[in-house]
Amino acid sequence: MFSRLTRPRAVAVCALPVVALLATAAFAPLPFSLTQPGLTADVLGENKGEPVITISGAPTRDTSGELRMTTIEATSPDTDVRLGDVIDAWFRTDEAVMPRDSVYPSGQSTREIEQYNTEQMKQSQDAATEAALNYLDLNDKNIEVTLTLADVGGPSAGLLFSLGIIDKLNGDGADGDLTGGRTIAGTGTIDVAGKVGAVGGVSLKTQAAKRDGATVFLVPKAECSDAKAELPKGLRLIPVTTLKGAVNALEALDSGKGSVPSC
Repeated sequence: MFSRLTRPRAVAVCALPVVALLATAAFAPLPFSLTQPGLTADVLGENKGEPVITISGAPTRDTSGELRMTTIEATSPDTDVRLGDVIDAWFRTDEAVMPRDSVYPSGQSTREIEQYNTEQMKQSQDAATEAALNYLDLNDKNIEVTLTLADVGGPSAGLLFSLGIIDKLNGDGADGDLTGGRTIAGTGTIDVAGKVGAVGGVSLKTQAAKRDGATVFLVPKAECSDAKAELPKGLRLIPVTTLKGAVNALEALDSGKGSVPSC
């Protein structure tokens, strides 16, 4: 025989599991990382007192303007992110919540992740150098390029590294700078054939770029919509898919001749 619960008691009984679930969620660590705009670095200049790009075996040129690679900063892989942190970040434009596996390789220790990011940066630098020299038809083995960027890992600076090498060796090909004297920022991976790849976190990187004085931002074309989501006022987006396309767009922007793509 069963007794009937009154409506208030029935609601209370049904609510207990929900309350318990919410209480557990509030205090349990979640599989997310909190991210925010990170540092930017001018690849044409110095970083922590060291030139970012050093070239030997070929004449180089003085440059003006800046080519700024951009980064995001994320909570460390062993940081516990809880529901309150996620809710707080949800309502902020200068912070984002990303699945931890999209920021860090899963199943690895902090030391292994740091090593992985360092290897990714080294591979990116090698590809960026080869892509730039291929673009300039400079396959001379006597040319040696050294790229130095402290405390930054991952492959997303590839495009800016390639553009910096081209600017130092050739500029716009007519005694001018690729930057046109501007502060240009951007992001994107690159392969040896000069293809630009997506990277993630672009809405935060545009904020870092604007904060550090950029007026133009080069973005992988596939990430245009993400870049436009929180685009700072006064920052112009230029979508790119290849190294050649990026060079052409910067030359057109400087000369005022030809079309400059937009998102």
